[in-house]
Amino acid sequence: MVAGRGGHGGAGGGPAPFLVAFAGMVLSDSEYPLGGGPKTVPCTEALSFGGAALPDGAQQARVCVEQGRQDVSCSADFRMPRAGVLDWLHHTYPDAPAPETEFCADDADLCLDLNHMKGLPEGVGADAVQVSGVYEDSGTALVGFAAFTT
Repeated sequence: MVAGRGGHGGAGGGPAPFLVAFAGMVLSDSEYPLGGGPKTVPCTEALSFGGAALPDGAQQARVCVEQGRQDVSCSADFRMPRAGVLDWLHHTYPDAPAPETEFCADDADLCLDLNHMKGLPEGVGADAVQVSGVYEDSGTALVGFAAFTT
């Protein structure tokens, strides 16, 4: 027997801590028993995580959300003048390629996928950003913004 171990072998007190944590997860009412569930955040915070700011003339369309424990994702949806979408994207991400206008998810009229190798500026908290734009009418666009770590 090794001195100081009491003959039980291994460290950490055996499986008891694991069993307590597992029981807590199983018995929890939450969809996120380990934390990391969605929480409402200011849209300025959600956008800045991806290196962006709310454009002039924009109006928040839904609450902005942050979610995650290890990997973090932030989302924001806002309406803005349709004529300003491309200028806002170019000003926000000057090294990004032109937005796609075909093959965008959810029938968006334009979409842009960025990462640090593809137009996302250095020093941004997110590893990737996805922006979509839906032209609701001749004067308004609904912009969806998502920034996340990978």
